[in-house]
Amino acid sequence: MGRRVVITGMGIWSCLGTDVEQVKDSLYNGKSGIGLQKERLDYGYRSGLTGVVERPKLKGLIDRHIRSGMSEESEYAYMASRQAFEQAGIDEAFLSEKEVGLIFGNDSSAQAVIESAKVMEEKRDSALIGYGAVFKSMNSTVNMNLSTIFKTKGVNFTVSAACASGSHSIGLAYLFIKQGMQDVVLCGGAQETNYYSMATFDALSAFSVRMDEPAKASRPFDASRDGLIPSGGAAALVLEDYDHAVARGANILAEVVGYGFSSNGGGISQPSDEGSFVAMSRAIADAGITADDIDYVNAHATSTKQGDMFEAIALDRLFNGKKALISSTKSMTGHECWMAGASEIVYSLIMMHNSFVAPNINFEAPDEFSKNLNLATKTIDKEIDIVLSNSFGFGGTNSALVIRKFK
Repeated sequence: MGRRVVITGMGIWSCLGTDVEQVKDSLYNGKSGIGLQKERLDYGYRSGLTGVVERPKLKGLIDRHIRSGMSEESEYAYMASRQAFEQAGIDEAFLSEKEVGLIFGNDSSAQAVIESAKVMEEKRDSALIGYGAVFKSMNSTVNMNLSTIFKTKGVNFTVSAACASGSHSIGLAYLFIKQGMQDVVLCGGAQETNYYSMATFDALSAFSVRMDEPAKASRPFDASRDGLIPSGGAAALVLEDYDHAVARGANILAEVVGYGFSSNGGGISQPSDEGSFVAMSRAIADAGITADDIDYVNAHATSTKQGDMFEAIALDRLFNGKKALISSTKSMTGHECWMAGASEIVYSLIMMHNSFVAPNINFEAPDEFSKNLNLATKTIDKEIDIVLSNSFGFGGTNSALVIRKFK
């Protein structure tokens, strides 16, 4: 059976707010964090829509030398991790004395790469790139910086799995602890929001162009959806062995009870109802429950035509006639990409602890695939004991997590 894995801390830095209380209010009130950034249009994007995320002020918190090597997503991750460690009761002394693991989801770091290339093209002198660029530009930028700042001594690697990165990071942390390889792991996901980072997605015509009403542009499962909205920030969770948490008197927020995964085996950008179904089914089986036991599903649904369609088919197959309410918080946040699988666990935990289901806003009319789904299109006050959270990404990578309220 393995060891029990619990969550003892969480942190969030997103377009819905920069702490748990702010995010709770946004979720409950169906408040969108999406806006229009003119700089994107000036740069050549088809769409100027984006999640609007506050940039952290790190002066006075982190040494200038370390800050010089921190990417934007590392800054977000640091702020979220501070919150998670504080809630978990983990301080410098604990980090110095104990082995804490670190697994974060991050699948690109574009800004430093592009800016370095510009310097080389214009100046033809690599010495002008600067000391910190290499640490900002690598996919492991978040892990590099967090492990240096917090001086962690446990497992340390980055999960690079497209838009399932954050979810897989939690799943792997769960497995490390369950199998007795670590007692405590900080895990999560992070995503930069600068306009350099998503031009390649815009090139695929993946983004909504409903720019006249930014807050209404992200429309998961709605018949009139026309694309996703890029977003970002960071989410962090402290996962811990149950006995270890109890022994040190930690406050337990919830239990991670299931992790499922699959690969679609199809086209590089082609979603799959079967792949989605397999990942969800494995997570449910790992949790030792059935679909009837689930109270809420945080859908991956990004507001794209194909992605929402295939997920809706899988959800209908698994949950038709069941009690689970379904919503996509991406209707408010946009698609937080590498961060999304982690942030949506935080959003689900917030709902669980405050007894409500956040709405799938902007849903006006179903299509033939979403018409049977038990969608929460407004905030519903409800006790939530068990949550399933879905994350799917390019390359056919799928991840699903089940969390249970701790009692």
